[in-house]
Amino acid sequence: MMDVKLRMSIYRMSTHPVINPRGVACNKKTISRANSRKSRPESSGSRLSRLGPDLDHSESDEENLPHRPRDHPPEIDFTTVDINDETAFDTDLEDKGSGTTPGVSIDLVADFQYLRTAYAIDTNLKFSDNLFAALKTTTAYDPTGRTAYIEGCKKVGVVPASYFLRHMNDPHLSMKHHGLGAQGMRAIAMSLVSNTSVLTLDLSDNWLGHPGGHAVCEMLRDNCFITHLDLSDNKFGLQTSESLSRTLQQNSTLTHVTLSGNNFDDKAAVHFSDALMNTTKLEYLDLSRNLFGESAGIVLGPAIADNSSLKEINLSWNSIRRKGAVAIAQGVKNNIYLKKINLAWNGFGLEGAIALGDALKGNQTLEEMDLTNNRVTPEGAVLIGKGVSVNETLTTLRLGRNPMQTAGCYGICAAILRNPNCALREIDFKDILVNKDFDDIFKQVQEQIPDIKMRHGGMEPPKKPRARIHPMVKLTNYIEKNNLRLVDFFNKFDKDGSMSVTYEEFQQGIECARAALQKLVKSESLQDTGIKLTQEEVQILLNELDSDGDGEINFSEMVSGHTGFQESQQENINVILTASQPRPVTT
Repeated sequence: MMDVKLRMSIYRMSTHPVINPRGVACNKKTISRANSRKSRPESSGSRLSRLGPDLDHSESDEENLPHRPRDHPPEIDFTTVDINDETAFDTDLEDKGSGTTPGVSIDLVADFQYLRTAYAIDTNLKFSDNLFAALKTTTAYDPTGRTAYIEGCKKVGVVPASYFLRHMNDPHLSMKHHGLGAQGMRAIAMSLVSNTSVLTLDLSDNWLGHPGGHAVCEMLRDNCFITHLDLSDNKFGLQTSESLSRTLQQNSTLTHVTLSGNNFDDKAAVHFSDALMNTTKLEYLDLSRNLFGESAGIVLGPAIADNSSLKEINLSWNSIRRKGAVAIAQGVKNNIYLKKINLAWNGFGLEGAIALGDALKGNQTLEEMDLTNNRVTPEGAVLIGKGVSVNETLTTLRLGRNPMQTAGCYGICAAILRNPNCALREIDFKDILVNKDFDDIFKQVQEQIPDIKMRHGGMEPPKKPRARIHPMVKLTNYIEKNNLRLVDFFNKFDKDGSMSVTYEEFQQGIECARAALQKLVKSESLQDTGIKLTQEEVQILLNELDSDGDGEINFSEMVSGHTGFQESQQENINVILTASQPRPVTT
């Protein structure tokens, strides 16, 4: 079927030469994918119908193709189109702008794409060798790897990526988000074996899988020029981790490797621990956003301690906690080369905080540590602060998004004040609210370290003033706590037995009751006794109890005031309960 489409495309191109605005046939074609995406006047399925009504659409041989006499000799020779020429065509992700290129037919764009696809799928077709003959170099050795790439595409059956061909001589080659897949990676790996130009290679987010990862590892065994490699988000898994481990141990040029987002689990951590203990060149390793848990931490901790080349490691966005967190902290304590470590979004908790505080006491090389969102409590922050109080090398500490509250932040600042040789210049308490006490102590820190920078989640909102307790509530609580009857309480004020007390007698009775209670409990704090009334509260109570306003309070007024207040309180409770009940469903 592809043979028939290919031949029909060639016939179509040969009978429709491209004419530029001056009426001259174009010798050099510029074909862009952007143009091929334009809506065509006729669908691709109508291409056979335009060849003639008598054409048989079966998958027979070339006898079914019509043989029309041509009025003009063919002006187009696609063998002259150079796949390495950036003006020839574009199949990558670069945005070259929109608009139709002058002198190029939309039908011819699609026909050329048919040719190119046919070449990749069936390299034995008659026209393939002629079409790509110009791509082969004449030299015996190709340091760029162009020849190896074209041949590799033929072998694995993929379309050559023009972006790669145009940029394969750049020292920084980025092939991220190109959707290479395993087969596309195999072809690129064949060319990179002999490439001497690329120093930084970015292959992130290409869904290479284990076959593609294996091809990368095979290439790195022979390539001795690539120093920075990004293989993040390629879904490698356990199988590829073993190959990568062997590669990291054998390769002597790789210094920076990013392997985040590749579904590496605790079993894969065993292979990476072997690599860490045996590599002597690797300076940066990113294992973030994987599936490492407690067991992975237990395995990686001793490997970090034994490594003698690593300067920065990223283990963020995993699930390392408990014993795994303690093992990582011990590894940091015993490593004398590590400068930066990122442990954010794991869950170290209190156990990890204790171990990290101890690690900061013993480590005198670490400069940056990120513990964002690790369930560090106020107690954990204080324990980390103990390490900060003696450490003289740490310059950046990130503790944001931890439930340490303002007390934990205060503890860190207090630890800085205890360390006259503290090197901290940046502290991050992101999304943690602090209060005025913290603000005061941080001003002291700024006096000690003027150039220190601190970030927090803002000041805590001012506390709402406590609701004032009604003086009648205090009076009622006093009566109930002392098991008094209302009449007995009133008799304490009514010295003459007239069943009526003046304002002065009532106030004196309050003072006497307070003094007697103070002697009884032997305490100066009477906040919860219910009898401590201010002068203002006493006046409020007198105004409420003296219902007739004659300046005296008789026993009946005391009873009615006390009973009325209790009833009003019960009504308020009933209103609240009624409002909280769900309304009945009506149809």
